[in-house]
Amino acid sequence: MLFERIIIPAATLTLASIFSRVVCDGGGKFFSWVKEKDEDPQQLIERASEQYVQNYAARHGILKVLGMREPVPLESVYTAVQFLDRDGISRFESIEDLEKAFRQQGDRSFQPKHSKKLDGLKVANEKQYLMVLGGPGAGKSTFLRKMGLEALKGKAGGYTHECIPVLIELKNFAAPEIELEKSIAQEFRICGFPSPDLVTQKLLEQGQLLILLDGLDEVPTKNVDNAIRQIQNFVDQHDKNRFIASCRIAAYRHNFRRFTDVAMADFSRDQIEQFIKNWFYSDADREAGTAEKCWRLLQKPENRCARELAQSPLLLTLLCLVYHSSQNFPQNRSVLYRKALRVLLEEWAAEKRIFQEEVYQGLSTEYEEVLLSEIAYQGFEANRLFFSQREVVDQIKTFLANNLNAPRHLNGEKVLEAIAVQQGILVERAQEVFSFSHLTLQEYLTAQYIDDQHLIPQLVTDHLTQERWQEVFLLVAGLMRGGADSLLLAMEAQAKTLIDTPKLRALLNWADEVTDDSRDTLSPATKRVTALFLAVVNDYALSLAHVLHPELSRKLNLALTLANTRIPGFTSSQDKTPARAAIPTRALAIALTQSLATRAFGKELNDALTQTFTSELARFNIFKNIHFEVLIARLKEIKEQAPDIRQPASVLQAFHNRIFQIWFNTLKLDPAWTNLSGEELSKLERYLYANWLLVRCKQAAVRVSPKTWIAIEERMLKVNYS
Repeated sequence: MLFERIIIPAATLTLASIFSRVVCDGGGKFFSWVKEKDEDPQQLIERASEQYVQNYAARHGILKVLGMREPVPLESVYTAVQFLDRDGISRFESIEDLEKAFRQQGDRSFQPKHSKKLDGLKVANEKQYLMVLGGPGAGKSTFLRKMGLEALKGKAGGYTHECIPVLIELKNFAAPEIELEKSIAQEFRICGFPSPDLVTQKLLEQGQLLILLDGLDEVPTKNVDNAIRQIQNFVDQHDKNRFIASCRIAAYRHNFRRFTDVAMADFSRDQIEQFIKNWFYSDADREAGTAEKCWRLLQKPENRCARELAQSPLLLTLLCLVYHSSQNFPQNRSVLYRKALRVLLEEWAAEKRIFQEEVYQGLSTEYEEVLLSEIAYQGFEANRLFFSQREVVDQIKTFLANNLNAPRHLNGEKVLEAIAVQQGILVERAQEVFSFSHLTLQEYLTAQYIDDQHLIPQLVTDHLTQERWQEVFLLVAGLMRGGADSLLLAMEAQAKTLIDTPKLRALLNWADEVTDDSRDTLSPATKRVTALFLAVVNDYALSLAHVLHPELSRKLNLALTLANTRIPGFTSSQDKTPARAAIPTRALAIALTQSLATRAFGKELNDALTQTFTSELARFNIFKNIHFEVLIARLKEIKEQAPDIRQPASVLQAFHNRIFQIWFNTLKLDPAWTNLSGEELSKLERYLYANWLLVRCKQAAVRVSPKTWIAIEERMLKVNYS
């Protein structure tokens, strides 16, 4: 490793220099207790210093988590962290204010979008006493270890203070007494330093140590108060030294007087990308472009919730391990989210040895998962992401009381404390206000509850067209290991209830008639949605076309993209969740009109539309007895008659009407069927969205009967069927 080849020699010299100064008297001579050794004191110190650096690098310079087969060098994967200042930690907003702020933010992160972020290394250099707070797997321990490595490097590192790092894992103090000075001396003793107790005393007196206190929250609960008192006394007694401590936010009591509190910020987009590039650092990965492929895959719309998990270093590590094993992410997203939940519930907790706490005796992972799924569902059903502490405790108590096999010794307060402090699945966002650590986890647990309690009919009836429930639908489909046929059939039946006006039925009947028996291998649903798209151009139709036939939708989107430059307010969202804003009907006809009427910009758009209609749609053979080449020919005939755009509005409108007539005549479409009311347009959009979600659920499902799906697709976007 680079650290071993280059840094160890330099770090050894730095440490030896510090130790030599400490154990010399004012005249530069070694103290007598050093000279008692048989060998040269300087050589002894240099050898012990080298051993200390090697020990630190071996113990704290590698990462091996989540069942990794091989450790990875911390230096190779470390990504510079950022902190939130105190304003980002101590927030006392009400539940209502938190709900409002989350929804106004417009993304899925619970971290305020405009929170001030501070460079981690810079803060560590500026603050003599630093308390690093964060949730499980946020990177606190990794940061402390990295600061130790930087201090070891001396002038070659980023830590600007010349001192010797000593990392103390507080979880190792099972006894009430936390004897920090003895623990530091033991680190020097095992490396062969002469008179380690006296050396430690001198180093502390002269302020030559960077003391890294990792995991205050991992001290056994019964010892916490005593541990805090002893650490405070130690810091006060040796206040010339530098200290960095870490603790989970939910366990912190804000009672370290000298310390500046900062919290680990979620990974940003750039940090996630850098972490992935660092993770896949081997020559083989670089040659294969593994990091770039993993990053591109994570950017796909269907992986947006996985990107949310990636804001945590621990769960981003999980994503990298999953990708490494298969060069892909699971097509069934529920598999990935279940693994993430298990990491927090089980694997990470086991590595941190928190199951020794009394509260976990009898609280199995499966039992806890059922409890969490009930809390998640009740909140999500009520459209709430934040809960008061009293609410959660009451839910836990009710759950325990109503379950015959629940451990009798448990109480709601202790269970909530364990879930929030040790596992971080529930997080205290403000004083006595909690939420799930990731919205993705709440959605997954909600889906799990629906599947466990057989609530699919209620889910479909109440929430089919509510986009907030989109991820839950997809996860339910992935959880139904016996087959998702019942879900898909229920969604189809519910969607059909939206087509309940004469115009909407006429529009769907028209789409069926003009595409029925056309000569092509495209599915009937694909052909019908293409017809609907041309009649009532909007993003919902385009999105449905995309999930049914991506290539065809890209061709249609080309015309839309260019039309966007011609029509105010015109938008396109291929590969995105359907947008809320409706595109005006007759939009393509308007685009054609402006293409003809605005000569300066007309050619590019006209060519694209001509290509789309005469070549691409003709190639797919979607329509029966509709000839788009005739449409283009007629438009070209009247092109020379296009009025100047400076003509009166009545002249321009008359020309527009001629274009509309040609357009609707070509499509054999009654213009009245597209003249929808606001309510009808809303129903059509919700209908198209429901069908889009139906296709997505089919894709997300573990198992679907081919017979069931063929029948559904045959009936899709069709009013009259037996």
